[in-house]
Amino acid sequence: MTLDVTANVWGMIAELGLAVHVILIILLIFSLLCWTVILVKIRRFHQARRSNEDFEELFWESSDLDQIYGHARRMPEAPMAGIFIEGYRELRRLKESPRTQNPFMDLKVWLETLERSLNKGIQKEMGALERTLPFLATTGNVAPFIGLFGTVWGIMRTFHSIGIRGSASLATVAPGISEALVATAAGLAAAIPAVIAFNGFMSWMARQEVQLHGFASDFLNAIERQLIQKERTAQRSD
Repeated sequence: MTLDVTANVWGMIAELGLAVHVILIILLIFSLLCWTVILVKIRRFHQARRSNEDFEELFWESSDLDQIYGHARRMPEAPMAGIFIEGYRELRRLKESPRTQNPFMDLKVWLETLERSLNKGIQKEMGALERTLPFLATTGNVAPFIGLFGTVWGIMRTFHSIGIRGSASLATVAPGISEALVATAAGLAAAIPAVIAFNGFMSWMARQEVQLHGFASDFLNAIERQLIQKERTAQRSD
């Protein structure tokens, strides 16, 4: 029975007009690309979550920034590692820059500069995670309209057949209605998974951005404590 239904479906598709065939091919391409993006993003987000957990554990276990930097460079899947690298390199540049006579002013400038660098790192990592996601939104928005074009085409064909034959029998309207329904179903089949996946990924991205901002604050606080402790030690030595 399943084979008969499958044969009937393929037979119905084979009898569709050229315009609907083209529409179905376009929607099939959209659907294949959409599922490719979904599967790749699921794998990428899983790697990012697991790598973030590993790096965050390393960050809190070690107080040696040079050692953490060495590990961060070997963890390209972890967005937190990328943010740490941006902050670490900016901190290294600040240490090489000339200081003023006011250590507290230097501290304030350093922290503000580091904060901007960390925010830049967050934007960079979020941009990398968001890459190709707009395609899902495009598929969700465009695919129903492509299917709707096939629907309109099928209805136009139905009225054309009615006009030529002068009757509205089932044999006259069935081909055009079939085209309309197939095109509509194909458009929805491509759009629905894209919309669901896009909303799910964007929700994950929002939570990820909150976590990255939290890590950036923790990193900034750790640097502030180190700089204050270092300045106090220098003052005691004097």
